[in-house]
Amino acid sequence: MLLRQRLLLQCLLGICASLTGTLVWAHHGVTAKFDPARQQHVQGTVIRIDWANPHVHLFLRVNDAGVELPWYIELESPQLLELNGWNEQSVSVGEAVEVTGPRARDGSRQLWGESIKQVGKRDALLTTTRYPTLLSSIRDTPAQPTPRWPDHTPMLSAPAGHSGYWVPTRTTLYEDGVSVAMAANGQLNNIADAAKVAPLQPWALALYQFRQRNFLRSDPTFLLCRPPSGPRNFLNPYGIQLLEDKPLQRVFVIAGDGNNDWYLIYTDGRALDSEAYQLDAGNLLYNGRNTAHWDGDTFVVEVEGYNERFWLPGGLPHSEQMHATEKLTRSDYNTLKLELTINDPATYTRPWKSSWSLKWLEGQDPPEHYCQDNRL
Repeated sequence: MLLRQRLLLQCLLGICASLTGTLVWAHHGVTAKFDPARQQHVQGTVIRIDWANPHVHLFLRVNDAGVELPWYIELESPQLLELNGWNEQSVSVGEAVEVTGPRARDGSRQLWGESIKQVGKRDALLTTTRYPTLLSSIRDTPAQPTPRWPDHTPMLSAPAGHSGYWVPTRTTLYEDGVSVAMAANGQLNNIADAAKVAPLQPWALALYQFRQRNFLRSDPTFLLCRPPSGPRNFLNPYGIQLLEDKPLQRVFVIAGDGNNDWYLIYTDGRALDSEAYQLDAGNLLYNGRNTAHWDGDTFVVEVEGYNERFWLPGGLPHSEQMHATEKLTRSDYNTLKLELTINDPATYTRPWKSSWSLKWLEGQDPPEHYCQDNRL
């Protein structure tokens, strides 16, 4: 029996190593890796807990008709699990648990853990139907006036003595006025709706449909740990922080996801094509070149100079010609309204707009959510 356990452990460690390639793109929409139509229930003993970004994992030993087999359970990020009241001690090695959820599309012994409970206990330890998000953790409070600087321009950041950051009310991108059903990661419920999402050129529509049919699994933000770039920063479920540097006339934009990447928006009057950037057409950026000015209470950001190495949310494509205009209006203390205009004649048949709001999460900084933590 001892020899058998040793062989099983060696097998599990081998599977852990072989799954490294899978884990590299593990931060994904659930449907990219798991098939909701293939629900499965397993019961086994926890032999390992991997509490790390981008997703927590449990390794189980499952008795299947007298044969002990390894199973691998994938869960949400540590940050969202902690919001749900979980921590590394919520489940212990050696504990018997029951897990229900969709099975991996490739047929491997992997489940997305929709429900986990201790064997013999009635109530679930964890259920994804009750997963809170950063947005749902924000309490409704009476609207307070927009905080302002001495020059009366609205603050985009926290007032003195406070801290906080912005969390989007949605994480999907589509043209204003469009009604299309999609998951939080932009996966369409019906591929036939692809042409409605934005005014795509024929080649771009075909590429968007291809990415959708492949469940967005090749998204370079997840596959290669590239930044959640451009307009995608403002749809990041882990939020975004704006830090205003008034003396040097610039704003730091810090993503709550993607290894806390940051970039600068300049407010010193420079032009997008000025020598101040010291860039040329061969040195394009994930977040482009950003300049901004105030139009009344609206902060207008003009951006161009993007590279093509990232996707817009949901797999929407773009080209190096993309010019984005981001209009940010802090309508009260708790609300930042954003109107995005994308003008990319190589990819879209006309300029198009998308609007949403972000909510203020008081008293915190963005979570340390790294694209890969122990995964490379």
